[in-house]
Amino acid sequence: MNLLSPPEIKTLLEKYKTKPSKKFGQNFLIDKNVLEKIIVASDIKKDDTILEVGPGIGTLTQELAKHASKVIAVEKDRNMIEILKETLLGLDNVHIIEADILSYKLQVTSYKVVANIPYYLTSPLIRKFLESANQPEEIILMMQKEVAERITAKPPHMSILAVSVQFYATAKIILKVSKNCFWPAPKVDSAIIKITPTAPNSATAEFGASAELFFKIVKAGFSQPRKQIVGNLVKTLKMERGEVEAWLTKNSIAPTQRAETLSVQDWRNLTQTFVNGNF
Repeated sequence: MNLLSPPEIKTLLEKYKTKPSKKFGQNFLIDKNVLEKIIVASDIKKDDTILEVGPGIGTLTQELAKHASKVIAVEKDRNMIEILKETLLGLDNVHIIEADILSYKLQVTSYKVVANIPYYLTSPLIRKFLESANQPEEIILMMQKEVAERITAKPPHMSILAVSVQFYATAKIILKVSKNCFWPAPKVDSAIIKITPTAPNSATAEFGASAELFFKIVKAGFSQPRKQIVGNLVKTLKMERGEVEAWLTKNSIAPTQRAETLSVQDWRNLTQTFVNGNF
C-alpha cells in the first residue's frame, strides 16, 4: 500500500463501513515527506523492536516494517483492526494487537515507541512509558504543536507537563507539521517530537524509592500557576510562610517567583533540601 489520497482512504473506510473517529482522534497522514521525516527521526536499526500506538490504517506501520526487526501495532479501534488485517497482509514482522495502550503490558525489554496521538492521550501515554521500569529507548510522537511546545518549554514558560517529561528525559521538536498534511484535517497544526529517557530509572532513584515527593512539591508549586510560588507552597503543603521562604531562599529562588520560572533542576534542589531538612 502506497500513501493513500483522501478519496482512497475514504473508499477504504467505506469498504469496512466506518469513518474517521473523533473519539479516537483519527486524522490520517497523507504527506509523504512527513512520513519520511518520522522514519528518519526514529533512527531505526535492523534489530529494533518498534511499538506503534494507534496505527490506524497502517500507513506508517508499513514503513516501520521495512526498517525494523519487529513492529508491535497496538490499536484500540476494532474497525481499524479489520482494516489493518488487509493493509498489513504479508508483513510477517508486524504483530497487530487489539488493546488500549494505557492498559497494555509490553513483553519486550528493548524497544522504541512511535505514535501519532490525539490530545487526550498525550500526557497519560508519556507518563506510562517514562515512569515504567521498562522505559523505551526513545519515544517519537506526532502531537498537537502547542502541546509539543509546552513539553519542550524552558523557564519562564514551564508547566507541570514540561517538568514531568524533562524530569525523566530530554525532549526536542523535530518538525512542525501543517494540519493540511492529514485527512480529515484537524483544527490545529502538529509537530513531531523526540523524547529520549536520560537513563533508565535514574530519576526515580534520585530521591529514594520513588519520585512521589518530587511531584508532590511540583504540583503544590503549580497549584495556582499565576500566583507567587511561596503562597502556593504554604497553602498546599501546609507549611509556615517563614519556613517556605527560607527553603526557597536556600535554593536561590525568590519567594515572589511563579512556578513557571523554575527549571527542573530548581525542583530537584527543592526536593533534595526538603528531604535533608536543610533550610
